[in-house]
Amino acid sequence: MRRKFLLTVALVTLCFTSLVFTLGSSQAQLAPRGFETPARANTSTVPPNSSLEEALPRTCALQPDPRQTNPPTWVLQQRRSISLVPGAVSLSRFRQVPDNNATPGAQSATVLTQPSPEFTPREEIALIDPTNYGDRFLQDLQGNPALLEPIVVLHETVGSASSALNLFRTPHPRDADQASYHTLIALDGTIIYLVPPDKRAFGAGNSAFVGLNGVESIQTNPKLAGSVNNFAYHISLETPPSGNNNARRHTGYTPAQYQSLAWLVAKTGVPDARITTHQAVDRSGQRLDPRSFDFSNFLNLLQQYPRTPEISIQCLPPADPAGVGQSG
Repeated sequence: MRRKFLLTVALVTLCFTSLVFTLGSSQAQLAPRGFETPARANTSTVPPNSSLEEALPRTCALQPDPRQTNPPTWVLQQRRSISLVPGAVSLSRFRQVPDNNATPGAQSATVLTQPSPEFTPREEIALIDPTNYGDRFLQDLQGNPALLEPIVVLHETVGSASSALNLFRTPHPRDADQASYHTLIALDGTIIYLVPPDKRAFGAGNSAFVGLNGVESIQTNPKLAGSVNNFAYHISLETPPSGNNNARRHTGYTPAQYQSLAWLVAKTGVPDARITTHQAVDRSGQRLDPRSFDFSNFLNLLQQYPRTPEISIQCLPPADPAGVGQSG
């Protein structure tokens, strides 16, 4: 009897140990590479700053090369290696976090006319595959100025946030398959940074913005129509399950998404008149997103936040004016 009891105890202990090991292994496999919460970034794997600046410079490309619409292979490999290293890209590459310890007057800042609400969303970084974004250009294909005043374009994923991430992290060598946003906001309000703001996300194909300056559209690829991508900051809201179809409406977005969106847009400093939607800029007449979007609610929340330049959408002029653009 005692031997049977001891055997039972031994079997239970073995099963429990195996279960703990299995759960631990599964948890490790669930953490995608390069997907980081900034506060928990693994700084031990961060390459030297020179490597990051070389792979993801903040400078503009001069002008598109009509003979080469995609970046050279070495550029793609360099940027892809950065995207695969957890913690290689810090939050400051997407948003300049204010230095609360800076002395007054040490840096220019927007004057706060009202107190900021006590709200801080969760922020994560998931740098996507480099075939799905490119450099911003100083000039278009014809040599005309291409860095227009920035706009914010709102989208929705028409699917889960994870499915959008999987799409953007998949290499797409063909121009027609390339797509991305700068930032994605999940149903729980988490802000996920995908493309640095000074880079060109491929959020809208055949598109134009109509505002006080007239029709604005820049052609950077001889194979494709002009678009707003060269001066746009693309933000997408994760679509609720009821919207994973082609219907014209769904149940709408969560309060957390609206709050995070207002918080984020305020940090671009873009004025209300230059905040638009994918549906509004699309020239094909096929885009409806973001469906069921409550603009009134969003604008009311937006007014609660001071406009700051934490997210710098425009790239920096290249030091070498003879540089040639690499992607279309």
